[in-house]
Amino acid sequence: MQNSLKAAASVALGLALAVTLTACGGAPEPSATPTPSDTATATATPSATPSPTPITPSASLDGITVTGEAGAAPAVTVPSPWAIDQTRTRVVTEGHGVSAAGDSYVKVNYVGVNGRTGQVFDSSWAKGTPAVFSLSQVVPGFTKGLTGAKVGERVLIGMPGTDGYDSSGGSPQAGIQVGDSLVFVVDVLATSVGQASGTINHPTLPVTVHDDGGKPVVTIPSGATPPSTLVAENLITGDQPAVAEGDVTLVKYRGWSWKTGQMIDDGFDAADAAQLSEMIPGWRAGLVGRPIGSRVLLIIPPDQAYPNGNASAPTVEAGDTLVYVVDILFSTAKS
Repeated sequence: MQNSLKAAASVALGLALAVTLTACGGAPEPSATPTPSDTATATATPSATPSPTPITPSASLDGITVTGEAGAAPAVTVPSPWAIDQTRTRVVTEGHGVSAAGDSYVKVNYVGVNGRTGQVFDSSWAKGTPAVFSLSQVVPGFTKGLTGAKVGERVLIGMPGTDGYDSSGGSPQAGIQVGDSLVFVVDVLATSVGQASGTINHPTLPVTVHDDGGKPVVTIPSGATPPSTLVAENLITGDQPAVAEGDVTLVKYRGWSWKTGQMIDDGFDAADAAQLSEMIPGWRAGLVGRPIGSRVLLIIPPDQAYPNGNASAPTVEAGDTLVYVVDILFSTAKS
């Protein structure tokens, strides 16, 4: 993202998006890479070797029961010792709207049970914080089990050790041996999107906005007087959780100068991110409370953008009103 969008202090944060999001409660449970202590223990102790008693793998999840109210920590009963032949899923509670892709960021609550022992080995509900991670950076069973899952869905996932922690030598501190099948119940709270997705709105605007090959284009009337106060309107309203103060927010965007009518900022080819509190005031005021998936038009007066111009973006002149169209792709609290 260019400095015409945000304060300079947020540049490093934007570049560190993947680190920030992956660190928000997801490790080590879904991680495909063991920590040094995992590796050392797995090599040195018998607990990282395959279970001495083979378990006949099941070809279904039929023997597993999940009870409890949606949104609350579920009770999961596994007929241990239990194993599964391949990663399988069952939707416990139907979701809605957009589905997670194989490289989406997701925010989830989950509980994990070891099929061999029937014991819970981890729970985000117990920690009190949802996990946030990319489906491209987790063990294969999580990627397979959550790809296609919809926001609001509760899904049961059973995965063999080959799709779990076998490649990491198990996870001795969690009581997971090589070969152990794992059972997860996951509530999908939010997922990133590739572009705005939701209800299309038709607000009355002082500018014209149209679509050109999936990208927004703004036409500013020649000689028109710009609004003196911030204009923030949803062109598309998403149906996921809303952006909150202090969030790290993933966006695509385009910006125009009211004075010249020319595009001054194009960040629509690749998603970028920053902490909301580090953005220019017009962005902070205009994006808070907007749901993930929304496309937002912002017309920002100089006092909420760059009243003295922007040395890092010479096309932004002193006293200029800026017009942005922003797609909110994901947002989560900074860990």
